[in-house]
This record gives sequence, structure tokens and C-alpha cells, in this order.
Amino acid sequence: MTDVNELMLIDGELVGATGGGTFDNINPATEDVIGAAPNATVSDVDKAVQAARRAFDTTTWSNDAEFRQQCLRQLQTAFHKNLDIIRPALVTEVGTPVMLTRSIQLDSAVEFISHYVDLLDTYSFERPLAGGPAGQRIVRGEAAGVVSAITPWNYPLYLNLCKLSAALAAGCTVVLKPAPDTPWSATLIGELILEHTDIPPGVVNIVTTDDNAVAAELTTNPMVDAVSFTGSTAVGRRIMAAAAGTIKRVTLELGGKSAAIALDDADLTQIVPTIMGTVCSHAGQGCALNTRLLVPRAQLGMAVEIAKATAARLPWGDPTDPANLMGPLISKRQLESVLGYCVLAGEEGRVAIGGRRAEKFARGYYVEPTVVTDIAPTARVAQEEIFGPVLVILPFDDDDDAVRIANGTIYGLSGAVFSADTERAMSVAKRLRTGTVSVNGAQYFDPTSPFGGYKQSGLGREWGTEGLEDFLEVKTIARP
Repeated sequence: MTDVNELMLIDGELVGATGGGTFDNINPATEDVIGAAPNATVSDVDKAVQAARRAFDTTTWSNDAEFRQQCLRQLQTAFHKNLDIIRPALVTEVGTPVMLTRSIQLDSAVEFISHYVDLLDTYSFERPLAGGPAGQRIVRGEAAGVVSAITPWNYPLYLNLCKLSAALAAGCTVVLKPAPDTPWSATLIGELILEHTDIPPGVVNIVTTDDNAVAAELTTNPMVDAVSFTGSTAVGRRIMAAAAGTIKRVTLELGGKSAAIALDDADLTQIVPTIMGTVCSHAGQGCALNTRLLVPRAQLGMAVEIAKATAARLPWGDPTDPANLMGPLISKRQLESVLGYCVLAGEEGRVAIGGRRAEKFARGYYVEPTVVTDIAPTARVAQEEIFGPVLVILPFDDDDDAVRIANGTIYGLSGAVFSADTERAMSVAKRLRTGTVSVNGAQYFDPTSPFGGYKQSGLGREWGTEGLEDFLEVKTIARP
């Protein structure tokens, strides 16, 4: 691999789009066009789906766990050998701070492949049932079939590998469609697969398009058995509705408006800087970030002042600078959306700091770290996912009130609780209607831990054993 591949992978070949159509790939830090990606047609998507269908139906891929394990190891090794090429390409395409490529944006994402490689050593795809009727009964986990994997732009390589490694480990074949903002984070995988692995033609296909009507084919095509989507709740609703026509299996990892609760015995001087820094990581473009901070009413003023001081000294700017925690937003569209919420925040409450496009850069989609307060829990800015470096600080009266506010959105992805009394914090954590909760800073994010949401934050789980099982059908066989 000498450069980032700009072609699609369809049925074992690197190809452009039918008709030669392309769309621009833009560096969000400079607004410069850095290249192009194929603009797939419906015909291209159909070819990819047919290839995945043929590979699933006519090869031994779905039944040969040892071979799948070998291929995943090969893919991981290929990534290790090409990190120095991939890292700057990610920073340029995504606008991610280079420091994050040392963790989840790249290095950790590659290491996480080991989870499914290792799980194939121990996972039992077949188990006997004891008791019951006369004879023998066997329960089998069988690959779901052809999977459409549709990924967003915020942590694109991580999410591409998350879906691919789980689906492939389960024995599925895949058509991967990345976000148009970050196409190369997927096309580079195609080149690595083709040049460095024994993955058969058609098992993995990668298509790029900026046309939602073309992408929609992946949710309605009758040859697709399952859809795995990460993105906004609004788009998740449309995908779920589209997949209903053929009753496809659907896994959805959607939006969040997660709350961090600092109980009245917690140390705000330690908690607030951590939450503020996390919310600004990668310009706030993370679904599980704790974008609401709930503090005792008597401590609201202190919390706001600490958050303001933290925001003022956060290192942000050029994503190629290893000191920076925060770079630009992904696109002009996202910039306008976040700035619109900042205007709304001034109408619904008070912007304590930030809320503007950065003046220190002539180009790039930069927004200042922002703190919003004096706002009702039911206000739009406190209810809707902003996906920018915006922290909303809300007061509560007691533990019950904190739980009520935290649970008072359509979302249920993540959360955090802080208290000097761990058991008290655990009691509150168990009442939160969320898929993950951190107590006193403990980390849940690990490939052995299932990740996903309650309510309109999604369906199904990624990682853990559950992440594999989301791509399996369950069959019971009885015999004499």
C-alpha cells in the first residue's frame, strides 16, 4: 500500500463507478478538496449485493470459522504494516486530532479486531439442549447472510472495522457503505483486503456514494438479509422503515444526549474539567459523549465557572498538532447545524462561553468550545443531539430529580454518575435507562463489553459476545 486507494471493492476487484462519476473529498481543517471517490450508481450497489449473495450461498465462508479467523488476522496484520500511511490520511479526511489516531480512531480500532479473532477460539456455534421431548435437540448459531453495513463520518475507520470484524467472524458476507464525508476510510480497507488477505471475492464489498437514493438500495434490496447502521436517530428511523418491507434484521447504533450526574458529595473541581474536555474531544462528534452535566442546584454557578475556565484553556485547532484535543467539525453542513444550536441556546438559555465560529482560523469548520446554562431540561438544546463541542449544564434538586432529568429524553445511549459514596452512585446508575454507565470515571469502553442503547438510541449491541450474536440466526434441530 503506497497511498490511499480511491476505488470501490466489488466482487474481488477495485473499480470506479459505472459511468465514471465521482464526488469530492474535502479536508475539514482547510476546506480544500483532497481527492475524489467513486459515486456509485444503483447498478454498482446491485453488483455488490449480488457478489455478496453469491459468496454467501456458494462458498464455504459461512461454515469455516478457522478460515475466517485466519483472514481476520491477515487483515489486522495488514493494518499494522500500513499505519504510517493510514494515520495522516485519516487526519486529513476526518479532521480528527492526530492524538486520537493513537487510540480509537486507528490504533485501538485495529487492536479491537483481536476480540473477534479470539472469540472464534471459544464461541460455540452449536450446543445441545438437555431434557424436554424424547430424542436429541441442537441449537445452532448460523450466519445471518448478506449484511449491509452503513457507517458515519465521526469515527469512520473504527466503525467500519467494528461492523466488518463482527459480521465476518459470524460468517456473513458484507456490503460496506461509508459516509460520503469519509469515503477513503473505507476504500483503503478494500485495498488491504485485496492485497493482503485470502478473503474470497464477494465476501467484502465496499461502495461509496453521496446519493442517498442509491444508498437506500442497501436497505430494501431483497438479497440483503441484515442491515447494521450507525448514525443519527432520524436516519435510523428511515432505515428501520425501509428494511421492514422485507423484514430484515436491523442493528441500529444511534444518537445520544447522555447525562453525567455529579451528586452533592462529588468533587466538581475534578469532574467538570474531565466532562468539558471529553465533550470537546474530536469537536464533540461522538454519540456517547456526556453532553449534559447535571449538578446540585446550589453548585450550578461553581460548575459553570469551572467549565468556562476549562473551555478557555483547552488545546484545539490544527488536527495535525499532537497537542490538540479538538479539531474542526466534519463539514460546512455540520458547522451550520452546530452554530444554529448555539444561536438557539442564547434564546432558550445563556451561552456562558463560546458559541461562535472560531475567529483564529481563516479556513476550516472550527467552532469554539461552548458552555450553555440557565436552560430548562425540556429546552431543545437540552434535548436534541448537537454533535458539536457544546456542554449543557443543568441543575437538579435531589437524586430522584437527577434521574428524572437524565432519563427525560428520547435517548438512552450512555451516562455517568459521580459520588464520594460508590454504592450511592451505583444505585443511581442502575436507574438510568441507558446501555452503558460509568461510575466515578470507571471505563466501560472495551471490545469485551457490549455497547448500544435503550429507547431511540438504537437496537442490538456491538462488541462483546452480543456483537457476534447480532449477526447470527438461531436454528433448533431435533433428531431421534
